[in-house]
Amino acid sequence: MKLIVVDMNRMKVINEPSDLVPMLRAVDTEAKRQVLKEVTLEWRTAKEIEDKYGKEGREALKFLEKMKLVETRWQSSSKSPQPEKAYHTYYSSFHISVTWPVYEISDVLSIAMMPEAEFRKIEKRILEEIGEEGKFAGDVAESLGMTSTMLKSIVKRSVKLDLRGHRVEKLKEEL
Repeated sequence: MKLIVVDMNRMKVINEPSDLVPMLRAVDTEAKRQVLKEVTLEWRTAKEIEDKYGKEGREALKFLEKMKLVETRWQSSSKSPQPEKAYHTYYSSFHISVTWPVYEISDVLSIAMMPEAEFRKIEKRILEEIGEEGKFAGDVAESLGMTSTMLKSIVKRSVKLDLRGHRVEKLKEEL
């Protein structure tokens, strides 16, 4: 029996302004940049990443997983009796070819480049607004006085928020 390994070349197509946020934030710290490189080269477990990069490395994996930039699988190792979740980049390339109004791209870039402390304040306001049940995204944007593009950008940057259809909800912890 012959085992055939197929290397899938997957391309991430960026066609929504807020999709730029995860791309820009995926490399906004040295730890995220290094973790992304590690999981691009080969499968790595959360433990391996945490041992090498500490808590910041584990947070980077959490971010990459939430942004759907990594895929996961369970793998056994000689170091652990239990299978461990391993991570690898999902996409081998990105394609960006779009035209957006200036007001939309300015919302996206302002959220992507916003200082962490300022971002955390806005994220906290959204978490308070949606509560445990979540809330329709349009209502959240209107209540907080922001555009829908800005809200989507915030949710895509956050590791605590998620968009489910047209609802903003708290992200369920998996990592």
